[in-house]
This record gives sequence, structure tokens and C-alpha cells, in this order.
Amino acid sequence: MSRKLKIKENAGNGGLLKRTLIREFKKDDLARYSLYILVALLLIVFVGALFIPKAHYLDVNIIDQYLAPMTDGHILGTDNGGHDIITMLIVSSRNSLTIALAVTLLTFVFGTVVGTITGYYGGKVDMIVMRMTDFIMILPVLMIIIVLVTIVPKYNATTLILLMSAFYWIGTMRLVRSRVLTESQRDYVKASKTSGTSNFKIMFREILPNIASLLIAEATLSFAGNIGLETGLSFLGFGLPAGTPSLGTMINEATNPETMTQMPWTWVPAAVIILIVVLTIIFIGQALRRVADQRQTN
Repeated sequence: MSRKLKIKENAGNGGLLKRTLIREFKKDDLARYSLYILVALLLIVFVGALFIPKAHYLDVNIIDQYLAPMTDGHILGTDNGGHDIITMLIVSSRNSLTIALAVTLLTFVFGTVVGTITGYYGGKVDMIVMRMTDFIMILPVLMIIIVLVTIVPKYNATTLILLMSAFYWIGTMRLVRSRVLTESQRDYVKASKTSGTSNFKIMFREILPNIASLLIAEATLSFAGNIGLETGLSFLGFGLPAGTPSLGTMINEATNPETMTQMPWTWVPAAVIILIVVLTIIFIGQALRRVADQRQTN
């Protein structure tokens, strides 16, 4: 197969994937509206956070502590530091989603590369890597992250991203590896090997484009999982550094019985935001998964 034919085939696969995605989202109203809601929410959070001075969510104002909603211009009230809840929601969502997105990108790239190489070469390479991942999977990962958070010097958001990424690339790697194992036995891969195409080009220019829909679906669902992981760690006090707003730290207000029952505006909005974001991502991921299944059956 000539290089021009390969380029045309890959371009055709990309066009087919695009048409399949559009058709699936047109057919699935829930996934389509979830996409609209998620995009709108991300725009509000990331654009809105640019116009909020740090003093508005860092400085403590005891006089305005625990103001009820619709009091003194605070539509959703204030928290224990006198911060406006809407302001805290925007900044906290920005921080939590940024952490989750960074972890998703790192785990996705590293897991995809390792999974592709492992599945393509197989043999001893596959055996060694799989035994390493099997060992990591039996570790109490969450407990290890919590311990490392407490002992790492100069702990910051970057440290949290690296700690989470160091353990959570395994799922992506195993999924990609299993799919590449199948793809590497297909006729187009054998034809490329016969024609002298380098292994690097076969792996990353021929095999990966053919499993793109599966990768997109996996990245989407991993993003939802990483949001839950970050907010969970922050809720427990082992997430973002102290003083950095997070959806998890906002929900932590519910650990106080008085605040949980008498001042629900301090934590309910954050829980609602997490619920909306995770559900919309799941619905979008399900649509992408169906696209991946359709392409696998073709």
C-alpha cells in the first residue's frame, strides 16, 4: 500500500468518525443537551474566574460570615469566611476541573503510549509491563496518595497532579493494550510491515487513528472519575493545599452537623455542580462509547 493511499485511508477514517459522532449526538437528545450544558458550564467557570480578584476568595470577612441567600447582594449567601458562594463556586470549579483535566491528559497520553507499545510488540515487553501494572493495581492507591501528600515538601497543585497521574494511568494503558493486540493482527498492519513501514508509524499513524473513538470515550469517562477523585481528596483534607478553593473543600462544610442542617447553602451548590458535571460527562461518554462499539463491529 503506497503512502498516498494510506493518507487517503486515514483521512477517510477521520471523516467517517466525524460523521458517526454527529449522527450519534443528533440521535441521542440526552447526550446532545449534556454536551451543551457542559460546554456552557466550562465557559462560565473558566471565563468568569478570570474576572474574580484573589482577594474576593482569599480574604476573610467575619462580619459577612454565613449570610443567608439573597442577603446584602449575595444571591446564594456566604460561607464561614464571608466569601460569596457564587464566587467560591466559580473559583472552586475552575480549580477542581483544572486538576481533573490535567490528570486526565497526563494519564491518557502516558497510558496510551505505553499501552500501544506493549500491545504492538507483545512477548517479553508485554509480560514485563503487565506484571508491573498488576502489582500497582493491588496497592491501596488512595491511601498511598494521602500518605505522600502529608510528607512531600513544598506541596502544591502540581504535586497533586503528578501523584494522581502516577497511579491512575493503568486503566487507560490496559484498555489500549487489549485493543492494539487485536489491531496488530489485522491485514493492514501486516501489509505495512511487509512494505517496510517503520514500527513507530504503524503504531501511531495507522493503529491509533483506527481506535480513536475508543480513546475519546475512555478519556471522557476518565475525566469524570478524576473529578470525583480530586474532590474526594479535597473533602478529606488531602487535596489542594490549604487556602486553595475546591469543590471538595466546599462540601467539607457538611461535616459540621450545624452547618449541614442549618446552613445548606454553604455546601449544597458545590454538590449540585459536581453532580451536573459528572452526569453530563457520563452521558456524553456513553454516546462516545456507542460510536466506538459501532466502529469495532465494522
